[in-house]
Amino acid sequence: MSGIPVGISTCLLGKEVRHDGGHKHSRYCTQVLSKHFDFHSICPELEAGLGVPRPAIHLREYQDGLRLIESKGSADHTDEMNAFIGRILPDLAHLRGYILMAKSPSCGMERIKVHNEEGRVTRRDGRGLFADALIRAYPLMPVEEEGRLNDDMLRENFIERVFAYDDWIQNVAGDALTPQALIEFHTRHKFQLLAHSERIYRQLGPLLSDLKSEPLENIADRYIHLFMEAMSQRVSRGSHMNAMQHLMGYLKDSMPDEDKKVLIEQMEAYRRGEVPLVVPMTLLRLAQRREPVDYLHVQKYLTPYPDELGLRNTL
Repeated sequence: MSGIPVGISTCLLGKEVRHDGGHKHSRYCTQVLSKHFDFHSICPELEAGLGVPRPAIHLREYQDGLRLIESKGSADHTDEMNAFIGRILPDLAHLRGYILMAKSPSCGMERIKVHNEEGRVTRRDGRGLFADALIRAYPLMPVEEEGRLNDDMLRENFIERVFAYDDWIQNVAGDALTPQALIEFHTRHKFQLLAHSERIYRQLGPLLSDLKSEPLENIADRYIHLFMEAMSQRVSRGSHMNAMQHLMGYLKDSMPDEDKKVLIEQMEAYRRGEVPLVVPMTLLRLAQRREPVDYLHVQKYLTPYPDELGLRNTL
């Protein structure tokens, strides 16, 4: 079975494509994520024709917008970059996520330096030209910078979103869209939604209550935009507790009193920050396996991604 298709900045794979002929090899990407993701690499600056090595470039702001200018001099590479972006964007629709190189005037997702016409830094809230075009073209696609993947919560959130978006593309989007497919997707992800955003969780149920009120494509479009908005929100310990308590409600009648007591103790220990999320979640999964509940069997919240990634060991 092939991995999930995910875009990545070429330098993160250890390829020597940076302006100085170097790379920014991410071992987490090549040694861990590559077991689950099928990486599709792009270096916008190289593929726009700027070559390796090449002069360093940065963003300059003019009255007509941002331009990609060589740091030492005035050579302008904006048109080459925009032409490349126009060619490549249509080919990226199959991707389920993207990992970008930080601080790059082409790939940086946030906090990119913007210079004035004289080359002086005036603000640090810019976004690389390629990254900006990618996010605008595919607003549902999970996008993250490699450096931010060092943060346990951001890493887990990004990977969870990639797996959820892959589920949507494979089983609901396009020709796969049917009322049943949409309802089944919502059912699989109910507890995830509850954990990420109870507000949006409560909006999506009524949205799906009458699938004949308007074209199904319109409902599905509204649904997935709200769904991915919810999934992008970080989950607090309190929100995980709320979701686990709801889930436990389906199991409590079949659980021995002692098992129930241990589970509640470990959930409370998680709330206090004494144990990671994997501890109470493992107990919930064991309870589900002993006395299977069909409704819980399909819940992605119990196993949103492969266990070997170990993401809940640090939350």
